[in-house]
Amino acid sequence: MTKILLMAVALGLTAYSCSGQKHGQTGETPANTLSKKEKAAGWKLLFNGSSTTGWHTYGTAAAGTAWQATDGTLHLDGDAKSGRGDLISDEEYSNFELQLDWKISQKGNSGICLYVIDNKDKYKYMWYTGLEMQILDNDGHPDGKITKHRAGDLYDLIKSSSEPVKAVGDWNHVAIKSLNGKLDFYLNGVHIVDTHLWDDNWRTLVAGSKFKNLPDFTAFKSGHIGLQDHGNTVWFRNIKVRRL
Repeated sequence: MTKILLMAVALGLTAYSCSGQKHGQTGETPANTLSKKEKAAGWKLLFNGSSTTGWHTYGTAAAGTAWQATDGTLHLDGDAKSGRGDLISDEEYSNFELQLDWKISQKGNSGICLYVIDNKDKYKYMWYTGLEMQILDNDGHPDGKITKHRAGDLYDLIKSSSEPVKAVGDWNHVAIKSLNGKLDFYLNGVHIVDTHLWDDNWRTLVAGSKFKNLPDFTAFKSGHIGLQDHGNTVWFRNIKVRRL
């Protein structure tokens, strides 16, 4: 009786192990791909995992050589001597959801910009028009000592309600939703910024920020998505967007 019971338990554990392995292989979407459910919901990849297709350096026609697709990531080499500059999406977006993963180098700084107008002759930098979700090594970079300049903050405008950012070198997951002026930031599954664009309260926030002398800052309701070159190495992957 005992021998039979032990054999049954062993068979059960084997079946569980095989089932778990199979689920792990088929239940997770590989990096830089979309599941059938995501495709049905209207999600599109902004990074195909192997090239900079769909992106160009701000104010130019193509992506600079400092931006490379390496090991399934969209990678900015912070030590590159040429081919630098902020990277922006070829397409513009108005109402949308954006998701991506990022990790930053030690003492690094970068950002995700929204509603960027691609006109370098008129606007020297993409942040002259586009708002930014901050990417930062909070402990290693000087901006970590400045309120509203830490990872996840709506840069220089709104401090994130909490700081679920992971350690330097670990991947962080971002979700951003902008719908008819309602803007929400999520970091690693935590809702950290909730605000409205283009209303009186927003104009007051801008007037009290470093952007107060930029007349066209967040003046546009459609624009490009930008990945910032702040001089440091940064990685992105699983960049996907859907229009709302």
